[in-house]
Amino acid sequence: MKDWLKGYWALLRKPSACYSLGFLVLSGFVGGIIFWGGFNTALEATNTETFCVGCHEMRDNVFEEMKTTIHYSNRSGVRATCPDCHVPHDWTDKIARKMQASKEVWGKIFGTISTREKFLEKRLELAKHEWARLKSNDSLECRNCHDFDYMDFTEQAPRAREMHSTALARGEATCIDCHRGIAHQLPDMSDEDPWGPANPLFDQAAFKPSTGPGQGSSPERAY
Repeated sequence: MKDWLKGYWALLRKPSACYSLGFLVLSGFVGGIIFWGGFNTALEATNTETFCVGCHEMRDNVFEEMKTTIHYSNRSGVRATCPDCHVPHDWTDKIARKMQASKEVWGKIFGTISTREKFLEKRLELAKHEWARLKSNDSLECRNCHDFDYMDFTEQAPRAREMHSTALARGEATCIDCHRGIAHQLPDMSDEDPWGPANPLFDQAAFKPSTGPGQGSSPERAY
């Protein structure tokens, strides 16, 4: 009995290489599960509307505006939330967006848009950043819900039908080129033409609207 206890104690004090390796593998596996679970939980927690409007900057400004739009309330009851439009759904792009958005924490810390006046002063700059982001990824977040392949052009307004079946179909334009200000109010753009060539985000070549009866000669948002 005493020899058995001595052997057990020696094993605990100096385990074999086999046991040591097994313990390390098991510990790594369990630790990996715990880490991944915690990481994924945190990722999903920061990907909710509740998290987005937790700051008064968002809750009192853009969220209040969204409540008046069809993306918030509509006949079918299908509602878009903040991350639906501002965070990619696939995992790789989502992580990239989260990393990019981490710098926005500094804006919160230093109160960049802590008041209504500061927000309005920065609004055009912030909007342009988001328009440029959506332009660069071909309106990826829009396409998560709006599938071009299943659009019924016969149910669309003439201008929307023309733009979707020409410029959008050819890849010359993307959703955000026309649908700015559809979920939030447009910023003050009195000093520039929001839809004309003066806007660097606007690709004049992508828009060639008809000039026939009832058709305007200049581009405009197609709702």
